[in-house]
Amino acid sequence: MTSTAIVAQRVRSTTLAQRHPRLLMGSLGVLAVLLSFYSLSVGATDVSMADVLKAIVGDTTDQAAQIVVQFQLPRVLLAWLVGIALAISGGVMQGVIRNPLAAPDVVGVTKGAGFAGMLLLLAIPGIPVAAVVPAAFVGGLVAAALVYLLAYRRGATPIRIALVGIAVSAAFEAGIRFLLVRNPLDVSAALIWLTGSLFGRSMSSVLEILPWVAVLVPLIIVWARKLDVLGLGDDLAAGLGEPVERTRRTLLLFAVALAAAAVAVSGTIGFIGLIAPHMARRVFGGRHLALLPAAGLFGVLLMLFADMLGRGIAPPLEIPAGLITAVVGGPYFLYLLVKTGR
Repeated sequence: MTSTAIVAQRVRSTTLAQRHPRLLMGSLGVLAVLLSFYSLSVGATDVSMADVLKAIVGDTTDQAAQIVVQFQLPRVLLAWLVGIALAISGGVMQGVIRNPLAAPDVVGVTKGAGFAGMLLLLAIPGIPVAAVVPAAFVGGLVAAALVYLLAYRRGATPIRIALVGIAVSAAFEAGIRFLLVRNPLDVSAALIWLTGSLFGRSMSSVLEILPWVAVLVPLIIVWARKLDVLGLGDDLAAGLGEPVERTRRTLLLFAVALAAAAVAVSGTIGFIGLIAPHMARRVFGGRHLALLPAAGLFGVLLMLFADMLGRGIAPPLEIPAGLITAVVGGPYFLYLLVKTGR
């Protein structure tokens, strides 16, 4: 029996429950597009849907349409790219580690990337985001390696990985605080970045993350069936001819790179990578070929909602999207922690 047949047999009870997966996926996409259009009109300045439509068709003669193109549109596009990157990164980590609590922020990748990115930002003020991404990738990779080594020393369990990830995140958070104390004159921009926000982002930020998402997401989707095989367990996966360690490391590298790119342009926005894959798994089942794209769309919806809510609660003041996701994601993480520990 082939690996594909074995995986299909394992998840058949789930996939049969999804009678219209394409319709569901299409509905998610339409909902994300509609929410994007509405998000273009939300903010400190009143913008009507008529102004939004004018801006979309290229008529930027009035001020409202210019606001849409210059300020709102980059945020919406970034919400798509960051949401997809964080959600798919989390879905890959959960599949590779076989841990429902795995996510870029839970296993320390987000804080590690944030520490490395801030170190570079403070060392070289004004450095472009494109140069921050490699530093964030290295920081995220170091954090992931630390969690992997510490958690697997005496046998990893979901709770152990989560606790080690929290400890590693706390260590990098302490490093970030130290950098802020040592560089008080450069704190304001760094704090906005660390809180996790799309405020002040332009099309250049979109272009800086776009290549990472455009390259890594298709690669991960192509490797989605390998995640299903890894889910069968190391022994069975190896028996089916899968090079387990090489596949695991490659997929983790992809996931860390996606998370690092997202952190570099938006800061440390938490819990998207945890919640979105769980939402996708509940609706579409455990097959990663459907789960990962669905997780990406759920990530987009969560990012759009968080950014839109942060802009609309008390204009002209803005609440960072990272605070909104933390308020929602924190209790959900505690729920998963209790549920997994039973």
